[in-house]
Amino acid sequence: MVRKSASRTQANLFYGSLINMLDANDPLIALADAIDWNKIEKELEKYYHHSNGRPGKPIRLMAGLLMLKQLENLSDESVVLQWKRNPYYQYFCGMNDYCSALPCDSTELVKFRNRVGSAGIDAIFGASVALHLETAEEERVIIDTTAHEKNVTYPTDGKLAIKIINQLHKIAKREGIPLRRTYIKEIKGHRITLRFFRHPKKRSKAVSAMKRLRTIAKTLIRDLDRHFDDRQHKRYSEEFYLFMRVLLQKRTSHNKIYSLHESHIYAMAKGKDHKSYEYGTKASIVSTYTHGIIVGVCAHDINQHDSKTLEAALTHAHTKRTTTINEAVCDRGYRGTKEVGKTKISIPGVHLKRDTEEQKEEKKAKFRRRAAVEPIIGHLKNDYRMARNYLKGFIGDQINLLMAACAWNLKKWVNDFIHAMFFIAKYWLGASFNNQLIKRWKYTPRLLVL
Repeated sequence: MVRKSASRTQANLFYGSLINMLDANDPLIALADAIDWNKIEKELEKYYHHSNGRPGKPIRLMAGLLMLKQLENLSDESVVLQWKRNPYYQYFCGMNDYCSALPCDSTELVKFRNRVGSAGIDAIFGASVALHLETAEEERVIIDTTAHEKNVTYPTDGKLAIKIINQLHKIAKREGIPLRRTYIKEIKGHRITLRFFRHPKKRSKAVSAMKRLRTIAKTLIRDLDRHFDDRQHKRYSEEFYLFMRVLLQKRTSHNKIYSLHESHIYAMAKGKDHKSYEYGTKASIVSTYTHGIIVGVCAHDINQHDSKTLEAALTHAHTKRTTTINEAVCDRGYRGTKEVGKTKISIPGVHLKRDTEEQKEEKKAKFRRRAAVEPIIGHLKNDYRMARNYLKGFIGDQINLLMAACAWNLKKWVNDFIHAMFFIAKYWLGASFNNQLIKRWKYTPRLLVL
């Protein structure tokens, strides 16, 4: 059940409120005051029951923990522990008094993500875009795609076959079915043989071991299938179908399975010398041309050409804006598409004969600016938990991508706040405020505290 927000009107008798103990000009406090928490709560209330069940944790608390987790690059366990130790974290999550206990168990964050889904997390991302006001409404944007890697081991046929055999052993033990043979000792020898698959003199032996592991897995599947009743057949039909797909796939097969627990991922070749293939999902990033604010992201469940991802990325970007995107600047990987709806797609190419020198220089500058999206992607991966996704399923890909983009927008706002504070400190003693500083005031309303 949704917890009603309690507003305290009477001061505490024994100690002051939390805000009186902290630095009122700290960027995290300014960010907490600038975010429209009421809108976030209103958007997420529909995922709770309003008249039945135990009251859940406050929505602002859970949404704030997710923001802090991504902003500070922490795990679920770490952000809960740091919240207890850091009073600024507690104020950010809506606490009036200091709390010496853990806000919740780390598993509550998992349940909250499962409850609200990607649509609820999208509302949190929308609040981060709304912080930037007019700067997020630029008519020109930059779009690029990147590989969003999943937390899976490097896939090989041998690893998958051995994992299938181990899963079959667990099913037999769970259902109390005696197998005619477990092949445990034989599998151990084949596992060692597969380690030398690339050795030229031992390759044929490794290939034979791989074939034998597939045979063992199929034998165990048939052995279990003979002992199953109708209920067990229905329970394990999808799992056995996945096992057979993995065992029958070949090098030239389409829609290959690379992981048993993340069967939706696919291989992406991005042309990197140090990493030939990346295993996960493709992610599109839409950032504003001048200020670099992320206004749209999209995770793609199938591996398709970059030009086919434009429609989904622009559609999501338009849901977070009030103005239409007139032009999207892309790299040559998007060739083949010149227009998506009312948005023009600009791609580097040969200059036209009718172009003047000014037009040529303008095009060169525009496509040089396109490269600004690359460091954005680098920061998303290195600082905001996009390098490796630990959340399960395709919905986990969507949630992690949205929260990483949200953290980037929050950090952009904090940087603008710090920059504006520097200007105020510089011009405070009798200097007149210039127009640039007054404009910055519009994007950092907390500065009025001075």
